[in-house]
Amino acid sequence: MQKRQVGPSGLELPAVTFGAWAIGGLFWGGTEDGEAIRAIHAALDCGIDAIDTAPAYGCGHSEEVIARAIEGVRREVKLLTKCGLRWDDEGGEYFFRLEQTPDGKPVTIYKNVRAASIIRECEESLRRLKTDVIDLYQVHWPSTTAAAEETMGALERLKRQGKILHYGVSNYSGDQMKEALQYGSIVSNQIEYNLLERDIEKDELPFCRDHGIGVVVYSPMALGLLTGKAGMERQFPPSDIRSGSPLFAPANRRRVLEAFAGLSPVSSAHGATPGQLAVAWILAQPGITTALVGARNAEQVRENARAASLRLSAEEVEAISRAFEFGAD
Repeated sequence: MQKRQVGPSGLELPAVTFGAWAIGGLFWGGTEDGEAIRAIHAALDCGIDAIDTAPAYGCGHSEEVIARAIEGVRREVKLLTKCGLRWDDEGGEYFFRLEQTPDGKPVTIYKNVRAASIIRECEESLRRLKTDVIDLYQVHWPSTTAAAEETMGALERLKRQGKILHYGVSNYSGDQMKEALQYGSIVSNQIEYNLLERDIEKDELPFCRDHGIGVVVYSPMALGLLTGKAGMERQFPPSDIRSGSPLFAPANRRRVLEAFAGLSPVSSAHGATPGQLAVAWILAQPGITTALVGARNAEQVRENARAASLRLSAEEVEAISRAFEFGAD
């Protein structure tokens, strides 16, 4: 598995990182822990030695499952987690509420990037992950609950204490990164990017390239739409985020399937699935450090891992780009 350095840090991540959002279950109609643990083991076998998670993924459940999966091999794994989204404290800024959840209990999420909240969250993540250090700690979403100086100051404090090795941000704009850099040494920005959603090409991606900040891409397959497996007839339960996502509107599904059909010469040349092409296209973009690819079983992991070995030509990258110029509604 190819490794890429994260910005100015000495941290190296595999081109494909295991994304642990889905195994938290909360947004994905539930989860099966045994399958999730086998998926993580398969990832390690494939050379995917980094896992990205967050406390908000299942209200701590994703972190707990990861701890079970890597027991005894923690030092062989890079752990990436986050802070700034709280379900267990109403002291922050209201973000959103989930009425439909797998266990039927609504969950309200608040943004909070105050120093005291970040310090508390870090301690809780260390406990759930059963580790004494986090390799990359990321501010999950920007928030008005604290100034950048306070937020970055808390991260610097955690780094000095040896509880985190590096820190970054997530979903930050160019201006927000510029402000953060005045008070801390952020090494990465985790942000959404895929063939259907390319807005970061206007601001965030150029800023990261110009300032040597790593780009950690989430949702490279657009919640699974770009796997090509979400046919017109597929239905999702109300507790699955895809059930109400505009991405999965019939018109979008149809255009995605048509686009991949038109790219059959490219997929045939590489023996690649649509999902592998989508991830390989991301990895071919200048400035990208790693793509977070979720998986709920070992078979999906092995399919995802192969995307890192695809070497698309410049002409193929351009052909894929043109095929998806319609974007998402």
